[in-house]
Amino acid sequence: MNWLTQVFSIAFFNLRALPERKGAAIATAVGIAGVVGVLVGVLAIAEGFRRVMTNSADPAVAVVLRKGADQEMTSNLTRDDVRTISDAPGLARNSQGQPITSSEMFVVVDLPKRSTGTSANVPMRGVDVAAMEVRGTIHVTQGRRFELGKNEIMVGAGAAREFGGLDLGHEVRVGQNTWNVVGIFTANGGVAESEIWTDGAVLRAVYKRQESFQSVYARLGSPADFTTFKDALTTNPKLQVQVSTLGDFYSEHSRIVIELISGVGVFIAGLMALGALFGALNTMYSAVSSRTREIATLRALGFGASPIVVSVLCESIVLALAGGIVGGAISYFVFNGFTTTTMNMQTFSQITFAFAVTPRLLLNAMIWATVLGLLGGIFPAVRAARLPIASALRE
Repeated sequence: MNWLTQVFSIAFFNLRALPERKGAAIATAVGIAGVVGVLVGVLAIAEGFRRVMTNSADPAVAVVLRKGADQEMTSNLTRDDVRTISDAPGLARNSQGQPITSSEMFVVVDLPKRSTGTSANVPMRGVDVAAMEVRGTIHVTQGRRFELGKNEIMVGAGAAREFGGLDLGHEVRVGQNTWNVVGIFTANGGVAESEIWTDGAVLRAVYKRQESFQSVYARLGSPADFTTFKDALTTNPKLQVQVSTLGDFYSEHSRIVIELISGVGVFIAGLMALGALFGALNTMYSAVSSRTREIATLRALGFGASPIVVSVLCESIVLALAGGIVGGAISYFVFNGFTTTTMNMQTFSQITFAFAVTPRLLLNAMIWATVLGLLGGIFPAVRAARLPIASALRE
């Protein structure tokens, strides 16, 4: 109890003296706020991208590609393949008893970004009638669905927001074809909001691939039916396919981007952290030097060395946390919900998403700030505890 009393007494005295060193204290807090702000801002990109992928991960949806294909654009399925896949066990069925599947075609089209006017690769998907029922999260918020057999498209909300020419009621020319935008849809914040959807038969005809498909999306009776569905397809000698859940499919597509963004963010924040650390060291060494006689007096009055060490660390951590809170707050209000696009490294097409500053990111940022405070205060604290009492009193 006496030790705690000493710690609280000295720490309280140190914190009350902070206004006398406000210049150095503010510089330290601002440096750490910068580290936290950059770290949270960059990692919010990765978190937002991960959230888009997670929102698409319905465990009751399976994706079938040609065996060996790493993404839809390199996959190829025949009409017989599609028919066999649709007859597999484990599939959910509609009220007419038909399997809920969608054989699809995936291409990339060139459209300008609204913000810069530069061209970007936008994913365009040809789907079957059951595509919306397969996904389960597609909701037309403006206009209507495209009609079969017509050059009509409905556009994901993210794509409509980020790319030019995709406003409701407009016509957009892609290659030799003109498409009418008849609807805008959402997908619970998922990947589909970055895509353009149209009738698969029309899109295959445009690309002269009437008998060729790239993927089959299938709704399962339940997530537990995935193994039955997968085994029936992968053991069929007539098929050469690979089957994955929608969650695994998108997780693999997002892994490279998330790892790249996270790595860059930590690297940049680490470099900035070195500068902030030196600033904290300078501040705390200055604080100890300016209070040499006070510390020696406390030691002469019977205060122990360890309470002095802890009190200096407390001061350093308080400064660091103050900077961390400011940096985290700025990041939240500036970055959270900010929408942008990034490249999907698997398909080389654009995906729209919003930065996500989550409580977990803010907690990690506070941990970074605390560590910087500890490292910035430990050496000055040890120096304060080792000051020779007699010589320090003469300073």
